[in-house]
Amino acid sequence: MAALASMVGRIYQAFSPPQPPPKRGDALKFGILGAANIAPLALITPAKSHPEVIVQAVSARDRKKAEEFAKAHSIPEVRDSYEDILSDPNIDCVFIPLPNGLHFEWAVRAIRAGKHVLVEKPSVSNATEAEILFNLPELSQPNGPVILEAFHSRFFPAWSYFRSLIDPANIEHVNAVSMIPWWGTSKDDIHFNYNLSGGSMMAMGTYNMAALRMAFDAEPEECLSCEVHAYTDGVHDKCDYDFHATFRFPNGAIGEASSTLKGPTYWTPSHVTVTQKEVIIADETLPQTQVKVQQRQLTLHGFVHGIFWHRIDIKDIYQVRNRDTSKVIRGWEQTTYHKAYTFKEAGGEFADLPGEPFWMSYRHQLEQFVNRVKGRETQHWISGADSIAQMKMLDMAYEKSGLGRRPTSSFQVNKS
Repeated sequence: MAALASMVGRIYQAFSPPQPPPKRGDALKFGILGAANIAPLALITPAKSHPEVIVQAVSARDRKKAEEFAKAHSIPEVRDSYEDILSDPNIDCVFIPLPNGLHFEWAVRAIRAGKHVLVEKPSVSNATEAEILFNLPELSQPNGPVILEAFHSRFFPAWSYFRSLIDPANIEHVNAVSMIPWWGTSKDDIHFNYNLSGGSMMAMGTYNMAALRMAFDAEPEECLSCEVHAYTDGVHDKCDYDFHATFRFPNGAIGEASSTLKGPTYWTPSHVTVTQKEVIIADETLPQTQVKVQQRQLTLHGFVHGIFWHRIDIKDIYQVRNRDTSKVIRGWEQTTYHKAYTFKEAGGEFADLPGEPFWMSYRHQLEQFVNRVKGRETQHWISGADSIAQMKMLDMAYEKSGLGRRPTSSFQVNKS
């Protein structure tokens, strides 16, 4: 009961921060391109507890919708168009929560307008767009604009702690699973619009694939298989609503990723399980004819939205075997459980990093985005090279599936 009360209190404070701090005079002013449903969770709510962030303006294709959105979320200004936000010298940063197929164009336009960019994941539609976007010359200029692919989950303390437990060179297998129940999406959602770069791999699968890359601390060498169920009718054509992909990583290790947008009625948390290679454990109590081996499995439950609930399981599987025949004589397991809603709980090198128990992964992400814009050290960052590699992995899976990678935008990038 106490755990439930703690969870309810934490989540309540996440959306209604206690005693929001006053905004500083040099606070960054954000403009939002599109009155998207994700914007309150990803930016508007986290900004409430950040003294250096003001959500200043919003625009949408439908001005009335933008006005209603602004009123609902106390945003001071509504603009007639996305261009109006980009041309406003009082706007420092833009948040781009548009459909996937529009990320590339508006991220390029924003960078060219000198704005710092927080762009929803996946950053673009495919690796071709990623190579262009993240290599724009403006991004390499001194004091130039900053761009971040909004992989919020990667900024959460539990992920930092989980990664500290992993020895990438000793991994045998990684499995990452996520889902959205069938009632959470509909066929008419942008998730199932091919021209807008829809599909389950783009929507949820990108989290799974990032989890594999983070666990291995390496890029996949090959997509061995990618099984999908997809629509085949008109606008929904080639849009997968579930997938299961298997990748080969360096040294022959295997990573699996699976997700669905048409899952069972009851939602279950995402999870990623890392299985380490067996190691021999010295045990002087055993006779010479026997050997003791250990295999460790590490599982992070709730790796996408850790604030709501997460848990890290550390399971050690022991066996005593006959040294010559490998016959198992006896076996047992030992499991410990951990949580890290703050970096203090994560401990070690992370212990002094800022954060409150009610900070969502989006709030941690915003902290680091502001730090980078302000020229301060960042606890974690997602580089352009990282985002390019992420899109290459998605392309690899889509090509293996037979659906083909998502379409490249017709927007033309002129050389600056």
